[in-house]
Amino acid sequence: MADIRWVDHHIEVTPPKHPKKITGTRMAGIFGLNKWVTPFRMWCEITKTWEQPFVSTKYTEAGKVIEPKQAAFMKDAYGMSNLRTPTDIFGPDYFKTTYGDFFHGVKIFGGMWDYILVDENGKATTVLEMKTTKRAEDWSEDIPEYYALQAALYAYLLGVDKVIMVATVLEESDYDHPENFRVTAENTFLVPFRLSERYPDFAERVNKAVDWWEKHVEEGISPDYDAKKDKEILDELRSKSVSALDDEQKLLAEAEQLQQKLDAVKAETDQDEKRLKILKDWIKDRASRELSDGIDKVDITGQNLRWVLSRTQSRTVDTDALKKDGLYEKYSKPTEKLTLTVKTISD
Repeated sequence: MADIRWVDHHIEVTPPKHPKKITGTRMAGIFGLNKWVTPFRMWCEITKTWEQPFVSTKYTEAGKVIEPKQAAFMKDAYGMSNLRTPTDIFGPDYFKTTYGDFFHGVKIFGGMWDYILVDENGKATTVLEMKTTKRAEDWSEDIPEYYALQAALYAYLLGVDKVIMVATVLEESDYDHPENFRVTAENTFLVPFRLSERYPDFAERVNKAVDWWEKHVEEGISPDYDAKKDKEILDELRSKSVSALDDEQKLLAEAEQLQQKLDAVKAETDQDEKRLKILKDWIKDRASRELSDGIDKVDITGQNLRWVLSRTQSRTVDTDALKKDGLYEKYSKPTEKLTLTVKTISD
């Protein structure tokens, strides 16, 4: 993990020598136009400060399986014999060949388009972006902006004006067996647009992205983070993993052995603890009925144990009222608490 300096509501790192490029997927994110990610998260990915490990799901797997079917549908239904795949252009192992970037000649921007249409000379004329969704309502009024910008960037980098978004609507059950799914005119629709018409200012957007890159990536200064939306990232950035030294391994091994022994005992007594809690709640409720003015302690005596319920008086502070009156920060002070938790290696 990079050496991080925490400053106000942003962080600073040593500028990376080989940052990731602004792809079509990331472009909307850095401008705050993708509701699923924040500009801070995009910056963390681009600078390699933090990145969520990719986890394949049935939704991502369905997209990979159905995308070639969408391309075949476009060829057959719309006579697009001039449709070209990344394999046609870069070879069968195109991801390894291109390292996931079809625009090596561009410094800041990159990524991989899904399909293109070409003219008789093999020059790209149109970008096709394939999407699968179970939320047709997201497309009811227009293309989701983060998808449109993704396709628009690839069109801009290729120097073409035409874009065709191909969206196929799936039912939840379709994700379980995407190999059986058939792309048809009933479940698939097209939304074409021209870059020059939808984004007449796209060159300005690119320039703004370059400014963002120069300010945040080349300088190593993040955009402001959102304490709530970026909590997962912030928690991880504030943590540190330490490897024990050789002479410390013996102590760790002893602690581990004792912890596992106690965990095994706890597993055996879990049901007893749950039942005991129910009984304690009953005892507490029973004893509380005997509390009254002048009586602050009630004993219930069993065969071997005496259960004692005590009532004490204390005052609580209405922090919301203090904050509203602007007094909370003045009359409160930060406290620090250290908590040690134990997790298995696989957690």
